[in-house]
Amino acid sequence: MRLVTLFILSIFFTSCKTEIEVDNNTESVSTEEIKKNINNSLDLWHKAAAKANFVDYFNLMTTESVFIGTDATENWQNKAFKAFSKPYFDKGKAWNFKALERNIYVYEDKKIAWFDELLDTQMKLCRGSGILKLENNKWKVAHYVLSIVIPNENVSEVVKLKADFDSLYAKKLIIKD
Repeated sequence: MRLVTLFILSIFFTSCKTEIEVDNNTESVSTEEIKKNINNSLDLWHKAAAKANFVDYFNLMTTESVFIGTDATENWQNKAFKAFSKPYFDKGKAWNFKALERNIYVYEDKKIAWFDELLDTQMKLCRGSGILKLENNKWKVAHYVLSIVIPNENVSEVVKLKADFDSLYAKKLIIKD
């Protein structure tokens, strides 16, 4: 009887996978399954912003994440981005981005991925791109860049609109020898 119990227990324990084992055994997960999980994470991330859910939104970002916005001054490290964003989330109105198309690329170790997406936003069409990292069996945004798309035939008009600001801001950034 004792031998049978030991045999059953050994089968039970060897068949159980811990979270660490799942994280380290990404080879068994197909690239298509990973892309599906990444799509889900990104959709949830955008929905959390649309619903002004601060906790869910930032739980889908790494603690060392970076968010680069559409303004030249917006290069937010995670802590600063939280401070900037909190008043919007607290008012119940953050931003609402819906992916119209998305391309996902998975690195060979299946723990890093990058993507680009065309978005429908309150600023009309925008482009997002970023890097995701698998942390604790969850895909999280590590780096995100948001840009407003401009039709090529309108670029010269936009350049004129932003020329003064760009010149002043560039002067602040010039590194002096």
